[in-house]
Amino acid sequence: MDDAESPGLGLDLPEEPKPAAENSAYRVLARKYRPQTFSELIGQDAMVQTLANAIKRGRIAHAFLLTGVRGVGKTSTARLIAKALNCIGPDGQGGPTITPCNVCEQCRAIAEGRHIDVIEMDAASHTSVDDIREIIDAVRYASVSARYKIYIIDEVHMLSKNAFNALLKTLEEPPEHVKFLFATTEVNKVPVTVLSRCQRFDLRRIPSEKLAAHFAEVSKAEGVEVESEALGMIAKAAEGSARDGLSILDQAIAHGAGAVSADQVRDMLGLADRGRIRRLLGLVLSGDAEASLAELDETHELGIDPTQLLRGLMEALHSATRAKAGASADPLQSVEERESAGQMADALSWGTIHRLWQMLLKGLQDVEIAPDPREAAEMALLRLIHAADLPDPASLMAKLTGEGSAAAGPVSTAARQGGAPSASLPPDFSSLVKQVEQSGRHLLAQQLHDQIGLVRFAPPELVLKPMRPLGGDWPRDLTVALKAITGTSWQVSLSDEAGEASLLDQEKMAEERVRADVMADPNVRAVMDAFPEAELETFSNKGA
Repeated sequence: MDDAESPGLGLDLPEEPKPAAENSAYRVLARKYRPQTFSELIGQDAMVQTLANAIKRGRIAHAFLLTGVRGVGKTSTARLIAKALNCIGPDGQGGPTITPCNVCEQCRAIAEGRHIDVIEMDAASHTSVDDIREIIDAVRYASVSARYKIYIIDEVHMLSKNAFNALLKTLEEPPEHVKFLFATTEVNKVPVTVLSRCQRFDLRRIPSEKLAAHFAEVSKAEGVEVESEALGMIAKAAEGSARDGLSILDQAIAHGAGAVSADQVRDMLGLADRGRIRRLLGLVLSGDAEASLAELDETHELGIDPTQLLRGLMEALHSATRAKAGASADPLQSVEERESAGQMADALSWGTIHRLWQMLLKGLQDVEIAPDPREAAEMALLRLIHAADLPDPASLMAKLTGEGSAAAGPVSTAARQGGAPSASLPPDFSSLVKQVEQSGRHLLAQQLHDQIGLVRFAPPELVLKPMRPLGGDWPRDLTVALKAITGTSWQVSLSDEAGEASLLDQEKMAEERVRADVMADPNVRAVMDAFPEAELETFSNKGA
């Protein structure tokens, strides 16, 4: 409909001038800063080196499969490969190169998505066998202007089974002028027959510190000041995806109107302040239920998502775990976070850390499915508070046995190391097997009794020779069981050395010796002679 027919008041008003920002189309950061050279591709050095060697030696595969999480650069890499294979250099005389010039018509046409010989297809919307047949029919014809005709198929795992089958023959023996570039986030859904015909590149998640550095460069190029803590939060929220991170940065810049602070990003993402997280975790560990719930109420009023709150607690606990294990700290962490993690690592035992982690994980699952996430978060915190007061199994065992009290004398080395205290170790292998049996581990005791030959018994070292395969995890399972039973960390190893007969065989041999001695007795021989059909039976007192 033209202006004369448009409904309204019928007033002929002059058109208002559009702002300058509307006159020029805005490009989002994820598109504006799409890598145009391999040197701009973040965190994929191994893949770039492999591809550079292949191009240098003229060993270019006819099909490439690029796999990785969303936004890691699969499609961008495919376009860069297309450039690398078709670049002719500024003088028009160049060949395939890992450093495309971005000047020649081939490079510029590919970058702008208008090259007639570089065909991109989204398999999510072209899944049928007919779509693949169009490609099969077209590959027979030579490229129009490029060195190679290149097909980039995104999300290739979405193709139907029949489509994959139709593609196989062409994929196995394509014309020399054709290259296939496949991209997928779910490589497990791509048939093995297709995988075997491709050179596969697994694009890695981009480390948070590299993403933060990249976002800092983008912010500088955009003329926007972004706090380093804000960049760190955006990098972590991106979860290894450059595209997702740039989209978040784009939103943060719009939200901040020229300057981006950590508080603004925290509000935008619905994250809890890390200082608040540390304070809440401290209240939980101290057992202060009233203050913990009050802190939770305050976060609710601030609009913080309970799911993000519990994830923050898990992140803080994980940092403490890494500190306790002696691992290097996250470079994006502040000094305060590192100090807090170290203090928690010193204050918490391994058992407490593992128990709290499992309960947080269960609480997070409850929050995600509960009708009222806030109520589920409250219940999760209360469980944590009560769990923090519980003694670990070693301390509980010490209290039950009385060996942990002052009257019991000095604590054993095993107890100091976190195991249950043990007054003495079994004197021999047979006694050890009896302890295993009495602990209720009947299958393990039977295996030790019937299927194991003793090579060396030097507590807490135990070297055994199995009479039959017991599984690769069996020594570890035995080690865990012996630690729980005796309170001492054992070193269990299997050997092919000659060992003693199994306890079962020893008992059988002992029985045979007793039988032989009994049969040699004159009185017994007289009875057996008088009753030729009589048999000597053995009675066991087991279970008596």
